Amino acid sequence: MKKLKQVLLLLLMSTNALNGLNAQTYTFPDESELHEGTWLQWPHHYEYGTAYRNENDATWVAMTNALQANEKVHIIAYNSTEQTRITALLNAASVPLTNVNFKIFQTNDVWVRDNGPIYVRNASGNLVIQDWGFNGWGGDYNFSKCNTIPTSIATATSITVLNLNSVMTLEGGSIEMDGHGVLLATKSAILSQTNPSSQIKSIRNIGMTEAQANAIFTQYLGATKFYWLEGAFSTDDITDFHIDGFAKFASDNKLVTMSQADLLYWGATQSDINTLYSMTNTNNIAYTKVYLPLTQNNVSKTNGTNLGYKGSYCNYYLANNRVLVPNYNDPNDAVANAILQTLYPTRTVVGIDCRNLYASGGMVHCVTQQQPNATVVPIQLLGFRAYLEDAQVRLTWATASEQNNQYFEIQRRTEGNEFETIGTVKGAGNSTEKLNYSLIDAALPTNNSFYYRLKQVDFDGKSVYSNVIAIQKKTKTPSVKVFPNPAFSEIELFGILDNTQGIIYNEIGQVVKIINSLNAGNKIFIADLPQGLYVIELKNKAQLESVKSVKFIKN
Repeated sequence: MKKLKQVLLLLLMSTNALNGLNAQTYTFPDESELHEGTWLQWPHHYEYGTAYRNENDATWVAMTNALQANEKVHIIAYNSTEQTRITALLNAASVPLTNVNFKIFQTNDVWVRDNGPIYVRNASGNLVIQDWGFNGWGGDYNFSKCNTIPTSIATATSITVLNLNSVMTLEGGSIEMDGHGVLLATKSAILSQTNPSSQIKSIRNIGMTEAQANAIFTQYLGATKFYWLEGAFSTDDITDFHIDGFAKFASDNKLVTMSQADLLYWGATQSDINTLYSMTNTNNIAYTKVYLPLTQNNVSKTNGTNLGYKGSYCNYYLANNRVLVPNYNDPNDAVANAILQTLYPTRTVVGIDCRNLYASGGMVHCVTQQQPNATVVPIQLLGFRAYLEDAQVRLTWATASEQNNQYFEIQRRTEGNEFETIGTVKGAGNSTEKLNYSLIDAALPTNNSFYYRLKQVDFDGKSVYSNVIAIQKKTKTPSVKVFPNPAFSEIELFGILDNTQGIIYNEIGQVVKIINSLNAGNKIFIADLPQGLYVIELKNKAQLESVKSVKFIKN
C-alpha cells in the first residue's frame, strides 16, 4: 500500500509539473539568433532503400562542412553502423569532426524541420523543447519513429520537454515568424480540411478553428499578430503548401518571397498573394519585399532525371556566419546567392546542391533545425568575421539590437594557447538599430592558424561569448595587385589563383558585388559602382577561407 501511494504521489507531481509547463507562456527565438548547434537527420536505407540514401549523402556532407566551422552539428544516425558509415564519408571529404557529434535514434525520414524539436524560451529565458504532434503530413507517410525524436533529444541533452502532441499537430516548416510577434502560415498545412475539387485531404487538427490555433500559437510561440493564407493542395506537395517553400522573414522588416508570376507558378492563389504582399508588422509598417527567382530551368537530378518543375531558393537556412542556400546547378543559383549575400552581408552564403533531395519534395531549410544558445544573449549578433588585409587582420561584426551592452572584448588565441584580449570596443548600451563594429589586429602570430572570439560585457559585469572564428595565415601569401588603381570601368587582379571567390565591400563594409569564380587574367566590371574606396576579399572557394584582401579606388 505504501509503495502504491508513493507511485500515485509521483504521478500527481508529474501531472502538476506538466500543468505548470502548460500554464506558462513561451517565445520562439528567431532563426538568426546565435545557435549552439544544428540538428540533422542523416539519410539511411531502412525506409526508402540504398539508392535513396546514397544519392543524398553528398548534400548532408556539404551541410555538415558548412556548419561545423561556426557551430555544433548534431547528427542523428539510425544506428551505430550508420554512424560509422557517416563518419567515413565525412573523413573522406576532409570535414573536421571537432564540432560534430552523433545521437543514435531510429527515424523514418530526414525532415527534422517538421518532426524535430522546436526550441523556445520560457519566461525565465531558459530553453525548453516543445514536442508537437507529427503524423507524417496528414498520414501520407510512416511517421512513428520520427514522432519520438523531440522527446528523445530532450532526454539525451537534459533539456525540459513540453509534450504538445495532444494540443496540436504541427510541422516546423508550416509556420514563419518575424521575431517580433508576427506569425505567417497556410491553413492547408495546419487546419484540417478537404479540397472539394480534388478530395485531397489535409488531416491535421480536425475541427480546430483559426481562433483556437491563434490562441495556441500565442501561448506556446509568443505570436501576437497572425496572417493565414488559404494555401493549396497538390498530389506533388505532401506538405500541403508549407510556408517555408516561398516566404521567409528577414531582419530590418523584410519579407523574402517571389514575384507574383513565380508565386502563381508555385501554386499560390491571387488572393493569397495579395495578402502576402500587403502584410504589416506589429507596428503596422509594411514589410519591404525581397524577391528571389525560381530556377531558370526545370530541376534535374544528378543522374540527369528531369523532375519537370522549377526549384525555390526561399527555403534557405540561417546558421552562425553562414546562409545555406538550396542550389540546383542552374544559372539562377548565382543570382539568388548574390541577392542573399547582399541581404546578409555579415554571413557567408554557401550554395548546397539539393537536386536529389528536391526530388523527394524538400530543400535545405526542410532538413535543418536550429538549437539556440542556452543563454539569452543581450545582443543580437548578425555576424562576426575576420579577413586578411595587407599585413594585418581586420575583424568586423554587427548587431541588430543591444540591451545593457557596455563593451566588447576581442580575444585571440593561437594553437595550444589560451585566449588573450587584444582590444576593446565600446558598446551602444541599448539600441534597436543595426550597428557595425571593427577592429584591426596588427600583431599577427607566427604560426599558420589563429582564432578569434568576442566577449560581450554588460554594465552589470555579466558576459557572454560569441562563436569562435578561425583564419589561416599563409606562409607564402600571394602578392596580389589591382590594375589600374584608381579605375573607372574595370579592374584586373594580378597574382591570384584560379577558381578564387571575390567579394567586394564598400567603405562601410556592405557587400556590393560577388564574383564566384575568378581566374588569372579575368577582368572585373566596376562601372556600375559609385565612386569611393573598396576592398576585394579573395577566398579559397573550396574552403571558404580568406586568402587576401586588396583595396582599390573607383573614380
